[in-house]
Amino acid sequence: MRLLTRYVLAELLKIFLVALSALTMLMLVYGLVKQARDQGLGPEQVVRLIPYILPEMLRYTIPATLLFAASSVYGRMAGSNEVVAIKSLGISPMTVLWPCYILATLLSLLTVWLNDVAITWGQAGIQQVVIEGVEEIIYGMLRTQRAYTNKSLTILVKGVEGKRLIQPTFTFASTPDQPPKTITAREAQIRCDGEMLTIVFRHATIETQGRQGDFSSAFLDHFEYERPVLDMSRQTDDSHVPTRVPIRLINREVAAVETEMATYQRRQAGQMALAMATGDFDYLATKDWGHEALVLQDFRNHLYRLFTEPPRRMSAGFSCLCFVLVGAPMAIWRRNADFLTSFFLCFLPILLIYYPLLVFGVEQAKSGTCEPHIVWLGNAVLTVWGLWMLRAKVLRH
Repeated sequence: MRLLTRYVLAELLKIFLVALSALTMLMLVYGLVKQARDQGLGPEQVVRLIPYILPEMLRYTIPATLLFAASSVYGRMAGSNEVVAIKSLGISPMTVLWPCYILATLLSLLTVWLNDVAITWGQAGIQQVVIEGVEEIIYGMLRTQRAYTNKSLTILVKGVEGKRLIQPTFTFASTPDQPPKTITAREAQIRCDGEMLTIVFRHATIETQGRQGDFSSAFLDHFEYERPVLDMSRQTDDSHVPTRVPIRLINREVAAVETEMATYQRRQAGQMALAMATGDFDYLATKDWGHEALVLQDFRNHLYRLFTEPPRRMSAGFSCLCFVLVGAPMAIWRRNADFLTSFFLCFLPILLIYYPLLVFGVEQAKSGTCEPHIVWLGNAVLTVWGLWMLRAKVLRH
């Protein structure tokens, strides 16, 4: 028994680790190229991103490569009549299946942890790398493309000499406390202290758009302009987006949103009561009640998404076990020794059943139509299906 267990486990680990390394490497390269293209990163920043992108890649590659390993090993064993030989000796097929199930359970727990780490620590690390290198990123893009743009800024230059920007034009979008403005200069220099990015202009002309649409201009021989580093980078602060909140902080975020929603409702109720008490019916008639309903619905949608995150991450992690529950019995049943054929025979039903059910469950949970645990629907279907195949197609025959 122990010999069979060690044999199966060794075969599973060998194929799993090789496939995991290859697939993760491919996806890692893709992720780094995408970040470099989107953020304008240089080689140094790209290398620093590797540990932060790795958890993101692993949470996708572990379930797929584990299914590949299980379908390959058990398909080969069944195709070589090893499973038939085991049964002829009076040994239950469960003896060779248990190592795979235990490995899948352990990897499921690891993947649950990776799901949380990848979208919290990983995304925060990527943002930090981009922010810390924003000065080099801007200079790099200006040297190669003579332009740099993000959500709030556009920079055009005639040339770059060292740290000097020759004849730059900076166009800043409007902010809550500042109007849009355009600054052209004979030369400029950018420096960053980690939190604020300072632009030093020489012989600068500043054009500012007023609230009425009129423009005013001023000429300054020496001028310094500061903006937060986050505004100058291509990153956005999404720390409060439900998919970026760590599981341990979900309850705190839910409490904060509920408090904010209750405060908004009390304020609106107070304004309405005051209008009714003072006879200000014009206020009641002209108030945009549709907007009020949309604001409250936004609060509810935010709560629904927060409630969805813990079960969604758990169900995504335990897809490892569910894939194996289907893949291993199906590989034994189909008895195909070719590892690619065996893998696709196992993966195709999962692709057609599990992922549509997962998308359906997540959409229903995030809209508040169903309870958040609906995201486990795909896992439940795979589990029932896998147990049925195990009993009807493997243990019985």
